[in-house]
Amino acid sequence: MRFENLLATRTLKMHDNAIREILKVVSRPGMISLAGGIPAPESFPMDIMDELSAQVIRKYGWSAFQYDLTEGFMPLREALSGHLEEKGILASPEEIIIASGSQGFLDALGKVLITRGDRVAVEAPTYLGAISAFAPYEPEYIRLDTDEDGVVPAALERALASGGVKFVYLVPTFQNPTGRTISMGRRIQIAGIIRKYDTLLVEDDPYSDLRYRGEPLPPIKSFAPKHVVYVSTLSKVLAPGLRIGFAAAPRLIREWLVRVKQGTDLHTGTFSQALAAEYLFGGYLERHLPEIISIYRPRQEAMTAALADYFPETMRWSRPEGGMFIWAEGPEDLDMEKVYHGAVGRNTAFVPGKYFYVDKGEGEATMRLNYTMAGEEDIRCAVKVLGEEIAKAM
Repeated sequence: MRFENLLATRTLKMHDNAIREILKVVSRPGMISLAGGIPAPESFPMDIMDELSAQVIRKYGWSAFQYDLTEGFMPLREALSGHLEEKGILASPEEIIIASGSQGFLDALGKVLITRGDRVAVEAPTYLGAISAFAPYEPEYIRLDTDEDGVVPAALERALASGGVKFVYLVPTFQNPTGRTISMGRRIQIAGIIRKYDTLLVEDDPYSDLRYRGEPLPPIKSFAPKHVVYVSTLSKVLAPGLRIGFAAAPRLIREWLVRVKQGTDLHTGTFSQALAAEYLFGGYLERHLPEIISIYRPRQEAMTAALADYFPETMRWSRPEGGMFIWAEGPEDLDMEKVYHGAVGRNTAFVPGKYFYVDKGEGEATMRLNYTMAGEEDIRCAVKVLGEEIAKAM
């Protein structure tokens, strides 16, 4: 039987996630991987999991194992309401919805908002998972210029002034892949532009709690609450295997996200949500977050120092105050794909930056480096190898 004949036409727009394919290569023994965007296992609060599980069973009993509301487990939504208020977002528990990781919201937003040919504005570069989520619905991507302070407001204004943009997608804080953060002044400008053109912004915020230096910045949603779908996750500060994502969205968008979820998975796992609720209510996040930061900060510092020591002078890189990534760029004629293959042959991996662009041919001389999964000495060894391979390719 030719099963290919059964596939929907939208599958032509679906491709294997490039990073997932790269991670298959880097899983082999002896490989030092700077490729993934994966939390370190030692950052998981394993020492309290037994305690949290016992609390959940005592407090919620059978209801922690039963079907629950599509919108999400109410105790978790109550806990997240307080969590978001600390960030400057006022959202009642009823205004918050839970999904199986923030990736679930990106797909649902694509399903609800995108009709074939709709214009969606994204940063250049942008998060690959968002491209994968939106692409099956066949949007036309509008590229937004970025610099060291994130998306350029003038580029956003030009895009919206040209008309027909269905929504804007941004990762404002410690962006994946660049690690860059949109400055306070630009956040206010962006909120004003979004309001001026009455446009929806999807603000993806998975990394803002991972701050190692500097002062926290308020989400853009705090400046334009009626125009922003705020999406975040507990994957980076609790455990990704629990698959807890959450969103605060304008009422109509929220109602449609719930309808989509009803047809997808009915609801996110109740026991995982109950664990997350107790993690927040019990103050465990506040106590555990400094431990996570104590793991990642020295690794980031080790990478920054190694880049200065081993990369050619023609390379430049981002200097984020937190998050999980550093972005490096070389001369325009540098083929980072060639560097990747040379590095993998020496048991060192990263992600070529071209995969994070919607325009083919862009980003050929760029790379994304992750520092959360490797120890400081391994990071230094890996960056030395990369520096040597870059020098060869140049």
